[in-house]
Parts: sequence; C-alpha cells; structure tokens
Amino acid sequence: MAKHKPGQSGIVYSTDPGFKGFDEPQEAINTIAPAEQKLRVRLDTKQRAGKAVTLVEGFIGKEEDAEDIGKKLKSFCGTGGSVKNGEILVQGDNRDKVLQWLLKNGYKQSKKV
Repeated sequence: MAKHKPGQSGIVYSTDPGFKGFDEPQEAINTIAPAEQKLRVRLDTKQRAGKAVTLVEGFIGKEEDAEDIGKKLKSFCGTGGSVKNGEILVQGDNRDKVLQWLLKNGYKQSKKV
C-alpha cells in the first residue's frame, strides 16, 4: 500500500465535539522594551564538539526582533552565529563584547552569568 495516495489532503476528522484542530493560531508575542529585558549572557560548550559559543538567553519578543539583534551582535563581534529557540548564539567566547553591546543599546538589566 502506498504511503502517499493522490487525493488525500491530510485532513483529520474527529467525532469529539470539543476537538479544536491542530493548527490553532498562536498569539503574537510583542517585543518588550530593551530596558525591561532581562538577558543573560553565558558561555556554552555542551553538544558543540568542545567549541565555545556565547549564548544570550531570556529574550522576550518576536522572532524577527531576536534575529535582528543576533545580526547586530554578530557584526559587532565579527563572528558567526544564529538564533534558535529564542536563544541568540554568537560563535566564540565573546561574553564581554556582547554584554558591552547590550548595555550600550539600552538592555540595562543584562548580566554575565
């Protein structure tokens, strides 16, 4: 029997009257002001083959805003990185530079852990 039959649209039917479906729209999270953000900057080497990564945790807001901050941090530090699962990753041990940039740009409650 073929796994992908033509004509199947992937619709799930339920006889449960309280069934709401799988594709419920998520509420949009608004980005809070930089002065109210409590960001933590730490060094992480777990599951990265021993390579050091500077991790910025605790960002509350839209994914686009986190990606924008990540891009600015990467260009300031002159390294690569990414944004995954609400965490901003900057390659290398750049804790001091990242903290300096965050404090300079209004993230007053940021601290190095």
